[in-house]
Amino acid sequence: MSTRREARERALLLAYECEQRSLGLDDVLSELPVSPDAYAVELLAGLEAHGHDIDALLRKFSEHWALERMPVIDRALLRLATYELAHRPEVPTAVAISEAVELAKEYSTKDSGRFVNGLLSRIAEHVRGEA
Repeated sequence: MSTRREARERALLLAYECEQRSLGLDDVLSELPVSPDAYAVELLAGLEAHGHDIDALLRKFSEHWALERMPVIDRALLRLATYELAHRPEVPTAVAISEAVELAKEYSTKDSGRFVNGLLSRIAEHVRGEA
């Protein structure tokens, strides 16, 4: 069994693949030789089910950034973390944000960690009443 951190990382990579290939979750999952961790699948299914609302939150709280102009990996990370913040109350706010920031630092640009942190903090304040 993998850790939640590993499941988030796997979900990030699969969300990226879905977007880059313009495929749905079921299509991407059916091509995998080994199914990802259950939590990764839960995150991706939540993202697919609540994508419109998640993107609306991202658009509302991103300052001077159109969602479509964000790096694809940042957009995928922000969507996953926003799903956790808005729909997974058992996940502590600090965990959802710090995991996304760490993944941004690892997989995206040098400024992505700061950008992801700021945007998710604003979203957390809105959906959970905390930053």
